[in-house]
Amino acid sequence: MKLLLDMGLAPRTATYLNGLGHDAVHLRDRGQFKIPDPEIVRSAEAEGRVVVTFDLDFARIIALQRLASPSVILFRLDRFTTDEINTLLGNLVATYQDELTSGTIIVVDSHRVRVRKLPIW
Repeated sequence: MKLLLDMGLAPRTATYLNGLGHDAVHLRDRGQFKIPDPEIVRSAEAEGRVVVTFDLDFARIIALQRLASPSVILFRLDRFTTDEINTLLGNLVATYQDELTSGTIIVVDSHRVRVRKLPIW
């Protein structure tokens, strides 16, 4: 799975995911930590990457523009450690691989995982 990690995630999460065999890049490692969210969405879509974020703006941009991609994994957690995020993210990507490949927004909070197919009408 190709993933693009937003600034709210630790750069070592990309290292962890790459160790699982994924193609994960962090915005910081690309020097893209100051580019606008719509540009990040366009970049992820062009590269076929799933955006992984804590930022609601990505899901909003995709929903308002009725885009079918890129997929987004949105974390809405109150408390977490990087190791917890890494494990959770590894499991999410394995469990929802088909959904992420076909265009979806996955929202993860402390009580549940919600999956919404794209585009949102």
